Amino acid sequence: MIDPNLLGLLAGFYSKGLEMATIAIPKTKISGGSFLLEERQTADVFTPEDFSEQHQMIRQTTEEFVINEILPQAEKIEHKDFSISRDLLKKAGDLGLSGVEIPEAYGGLEMDKVTAAIIADHIAKYAGFATTWGAHSGIGLLPIVYFGTEEQKKKYLPRLATGEMVGAYALSEATSGSDALNCRARAVLSPDGKHYILNGEKMWITNAGFADLFTVFAKIDGEKFSAFLVERTFPGFSTGAEEHKMGIRGSSTCPVILNDCKVPVENLLGEIGKGHVIAFNILNVGRFKLCAMCVGGARVSIESAVAYAKQRKAFGKTIGEFGLVREKIANMATLIYVGESLVYRTVGMMDALLSEIDSASSGAAKEQRKAIEEYAVECSILKVWGSEMIDYVVDETLQIYAGYGFVEEYPAEGAYRDARINRIFEGTNEINRLIITGFLLKRAMTGQLPLLPAIKKLMDEVLSGPSAGEEIEGVLAEERKQVAQAKKLGLFVSGAATQKYMQAIQEQQEVMGAIADMTIEIYAMESAVLRAQKMVERKGEASAALPIAMTRVYLTQALEKVEAAAKKVIADVAEGDMLRTQLAIVRRLSKHEPFNTIALRQQIAQKTIEAGKYVI
Repeated sequence: MIDPNLLGLLAGFYSKGLEMATIAIPKTKISGGSFLLEERQTADVFTPEDFSEQHQMIRQTTEEFVINEILPQAEKIEHKDFSISRDLLKKAGDLGLSGVEIPEAYGGLEMDKVTAAIIADHIAKYAGFATTWGAHSGIGLLPIVYFGTEEQKKKYLPRLATGEMVGAYALSEATSGSDALNCRARAVLSPDGKHYILNGEKMWITNAGFADLFTVFAKIDGEKFSAFLVERTFPGFSTGAEEHKMGIRGSSTCPVILNDCKVPVENLLGEIGKGHVIAFNILNVGRFKLCAMCVGGARVSIESAVAYAKQRKAFGKTIGEFGLVREKIANMATLIYVGESLVYRTVGMMDALLSEIDSASSGAAKEQRKAIEEYAVECSILKVWGSEMIDYVVDETLQIYAGYGFVEEYPAEGAYRDARINRIFEGTNEINRLIITGFLLKRAMTGQLPLLPAIKKLMDEVLSGPSAGEEIEGVLAEERKQVAQAKKLGLFVSGAATQKYMQAIQEQQEVMGAIADMTIEIYAMESAVLRAQKMVERKGEASAALPIAMTRVYLTQALEKVEAAAKKVIADVAEGDMLRTQLAIVRRLSKHEPFNTIALRQQIAQKTIEAGKYVI
């Protein structure tokens, strides 16, 4: 059971609400996407080293809940005993783990996004239940928090907060997964004007087998895309059979069937025809939490890999002594470090904006939505990066286990299967790549982000020939210079592409995807550097040796990806002499002296193996 003394401390923490939780949140208000144009200072970023005592307590509570309550039941949950899942959701509700984003007025704890990310991060030790909890506490109840009427909030949120009622989110359909606005589900107003009658079928709905309340999207009169709060007990509502999934088998996934389903008119969520606003805003929150869960899952996976590498012997040694195995372990640890840096930097920016909003005001929910939407680009970056990171980590873990990794009784096999869904969840990675570039261009066109002037200035600069440029000095000067050059390269390639395609660039998905890849790596590189720099400033270079090593390893591989994506785009948008000129600029902007990554990885691997887990 959870330590009752700890629960008492947490109760005091919760009673102080958002004010206590945001002690260490940076006060700088930063525009979404502006990392491409502006140099950030360490004071601008929130990192795991900034966690308050209260954040550490919620982390400990979550970990103890998982270890003591969830993991002992994992085998039964994996075989779809969802009565256990419901019971665990109730226990999570009693601890406050599901209500951190629900206002206090409706039975929640009204905590910051950092706290929400910490819980998501550390509940991910078992993916089956983490999926159940994530669907309930995120996309299951947040539509009501941000879009519900006062009556809807009072009716549903207290029960969702405690786990008495379980939430789900029904957007996807068999013929319109990513193309959500093209859904076939229909709603018509009943002749007496008291109900909407819904017909259609939703697919791949998490928690559908036992959830009580569903946010369902349908088109009123076949035209106006809208959202509805649909209870399981409403006439005409039913669910199909459980899907037999490759992974996350411990979560419920069923189709939702609407056959003349009668939904009271007061259960319309938000405005008629504005369902897309709900769908896209809620998915932003889901994306940063998904990345947090991927980071948490990767920590579990590397711990398993290291334990096996330390005891498995071959050729007279443990395999953890072999260079190529150590290289894998170092890469995995490096990615976890960067993942933490990305997640907590992003939620720290959100909290900085959210802290300015009076949660008691009538327009609070709308202002909170705007604050979250501000970082739509960053949330999509987190989703793509995190889901691809954990795929790498579980794949390398399985490789370390070798033949045993392919056998169900060893943990690598289950982790490998469970991780694969993350590149599909919350919008596929392909869709999110288009969102990243598309949102940046949209913000540029509307003047919200001075991207176009920055591109023009850089194009003039690089086409005029090499220049000395601004000298960067001080802590991690070379690393910061590499980030600055990567930003210039990203702007240069974006300028070359928009110059050729103009508005038609939206149809050039390969180009959009490559620019997104550059943007993702730039944000990740800068996040890693700023975190390491912050640690050096606080404790000195010697104390920050491990994060510096991880940062250098990551920058080396990230710069290779940025350069490759740049060449891909330039080869598409230029030819002849112009192609040669622009490739020369790419080479100039990506030029750097390589770090000794073999030695750095040995250093990282040694620390990780000694600790038996990821450690900073």
